[in-house]
Amino acid sequence: MVSSGRTPLRPRRIAIVRALMLGDLLCAVPALRAFRRGFPEAEITLVGLAWADEFAARFRHLVDDFVALPGFPGLPETRPDFEGLATFFASMHERGLDLAVQLHGSGRVTNRLAAMLGAPRVAAFVEPGAEVPDPELSVSWPETGHEVHRLLALPRALGLPETGCELELPLSSADRADAAALAPELEPGRYAVIHPGARSATPWRAERFAAVAARLAERDLRIVLTGSAGEAETTGAVAAALDGHALDLAGRTSLGALGTLVAGAAVTVTNDTGISHVAAAVRAPSVVVVTTSDPDRWAPLDRDRHRVCVRPHSADPVVREAEKLLRPSAIAA
Repeated sequence: MVSSGRTPLRPRRIAIVRALMLGDLLCAVPALRAFRRGFPEAEITLVGLAWADEFAARFRHLVDDFVALPGFPGLPETRPDFEGLATFFASMHERGLDLAVQLHGSGRVTNRLAAMLGAPRVAAFVEPGAEVPDPELSVSWPETGHEVHRLLALPRALGLPETGCELELPLSSADRADAAALAPELEPGRYAVIHPGARSATPWRAERFAAVAARLAERDLRIVLTGSAGEAETTGAVAAALDGHALDLAGRTSLGALGTLVAGAAVTVTNDTGISHVAAAVRAPSVVVVTTSDPDRWAPLDRDRHRVCVRPHSADPVVREAEKLLRPSAIAA
């Protein structure tokens, strides 16, 4: 039982809404931990984009079930399927939820979504002047701070236990086998992962990533290029600049294989995108190139293990930060 305001919370069934991409979900892991610790007997369902089924399966210690959201009016991540939405809401009402949690963001669009799930209580972030779905369980959306800390403001206001702000990404022997099948020749600590694409940010230019990769290759590191299938043109351009002396795995890695590759790399160099949070979650050294996003909100919290370069105009500062991480004493324990 958790008491918030005047009414104790004893939910048996909880739905948590965060319909976003990989990095956004990894940043929500500390908040998910707090809900699991606070309500250990509750059945927790994650409501997210269809791709996140794989994510939820990996985090069964935090969420019990996953339901794909078929879009919603106003959400830019995917176009709404209105026929599918009718089925979705009917199935959510059948679950007999006790608590809906809006962990998506400010609530401008998603508070309405959370309120439509059929739960009698709604815990949510709200913007100033916006309609409040449940006055006892509503929290002002923090306008500043890291995304992890912003999201933790909601479970903290509900009186849930503090569980730390560290990210996590569980990896299995099957994940290691998948990675080994893709690249059996790689030795841990003897390669660098280069991730030149980005889904939402304005990416750093491919030729600059190629220049970084070439300098790291001079240190006898094998270069491994990663990205989605849609980023194959970008990784291909980097590979071509390296005269083919790189292993291009764009579109070929599962989440588990990607996490395993990053965990074993001497360093990962990436745009400010989901893989930067993967590196934080597996505690592997990385250099994050920030072009347009807010590093105070999205860059990894650990600035010893993860170095941040904001709008660099050449490969030089990125290489310098990568070389610092390659020194055995560079990362605090």
